[in-house]
Amino acid sequence: MKALRIHGMRDVRVDTVDDPTIQDDRDAIIRVTSTAICGSDLHIYNGSIPQPRPMTLGHEFMGIVEEVGKGVTNLKRGDRVVVPFPIACGHCLFCNHDLPGHCENSNPEHYGPEGGLLTEKGGALFGYTDLYGGYDGGQAEYARVPYADFGPRKVPDNLTDEQVLFLTDIFPTGYSGIDWANVKGGEIVAIFGSGPVGIMAAKSAWLRGASRVIIVDTQQYRLDLAKKAANAEGILWEDHQQVVDAIRSMSGGYGAHVCVEAVGFEPDRSLLDRAKAVVNLEKGSDKVLLACMSAVRRGGFVSVLGVYSSPFDNFPIHQFFDKGIIMQGGQAPAHKHIDKLLQHVANGDVRLDDIISHRLPLSQAPHGYDIFRHKKDNCTKVVLTPGA
Repeated sequence: MKALRIHGMRDVRVDTVDDPTIQDDRDAIIRVTSTAICGSDLHIYNGSIPQPRPMTLGHEFMGIVEEVGKGVTNLKRGDRVVVPFPIACGHCLFCNHDLPGHCENSNPEHYGPEGGLLTEKGGALFGYTDLYGGYDGGQAEYARVPYADFGPRKVPDNLTDEQVLFLTDIFPTGYSGIDWANVKGGEIVAIFGSGPVGIMAAKSAWLRGASRVIIVDTQQYRLDLAKKAANAEGILWEDHQQVVDAIRSMSGGYGAHVCVEAVGFEPDRSLLDRAKAVVNLEKGSDKVLLACMSAVRRGGFVSVLGVYSSPFDNFPIHQFFDKGIIMQGGQAPAHKHIDKLLQHVANGDVRLDDIISHRLPLSQAPHGYDIFRHKKDNCTKVVLTPGA
């Protein structure tokens, strides 16, 4: 089959590889009909999260069941399914507490309680390096899905792939940022990052009854899309203080009830930011998280959806304490939310496919990575079609 594999920093290729096979009674083989490039894939592509051997990327995919192991009784050949991005067993301590990203069985070689830089990581993720299980992902014609009796969800025939594809990751992730903050209605929500996850967080904020949704980005075209797709008020990032002052002025001087960090450790950075990172032996920057902590009101909530893979010097613990900030982050519990979010899509409460900017065959995936990384051609989200 054809599969998009990482071979080194910014070196991805569509290779011919062996078809996946059933390796466990709880496995399924999926013929991938749609898959997408995620901002998290860029961390591997850029070399920020290391992957020493070639592997198939991609954790946002769906398709048709081709084969199931004898332990999978809820799926059969021909079923059309969408696959949550964490690989989770469904019965360990963490899975039983709706924390599939912390599954203690899916990543046996690198799992542990510490959560270190290169040791004792969380549960496995599709296509997300050997540190997170080493499982090949879904940017391919076929994919092996472990624990298929727990993860994949069947989708109605009347919904297109593009209507449901983002139930794999970015919609549950955006929703988690709002759910963690326990948004009940009437809150002002400020979202940093107008990429796919940020826009999904904005859509989720409206679903949960927010009174005002503000979104911040460095690119005007992304703010324009957030306005069109999620009715969010945009702030173009010029500097930290300008953004914080704007959010405070839009919230009676208090700051937002909830700030959602949807950028992570690789934001747009100045030369000074890059020099600081080198001096402090840091990867990337925590500048967006720091802006969230300033822009949130006292006693407010900061949801961290962007990926952070290393420690940062001079983290403002004093500000966290003085303001009484509540903070939560991590891999989204996609399995926890996917069923109700699928129902929202089926009911027409929310639209997901309006963020897609590029549709490409799998053979053009390297081009898709390039334009996504460099924000060329107003790229927001790339959907790939295997076999096209």
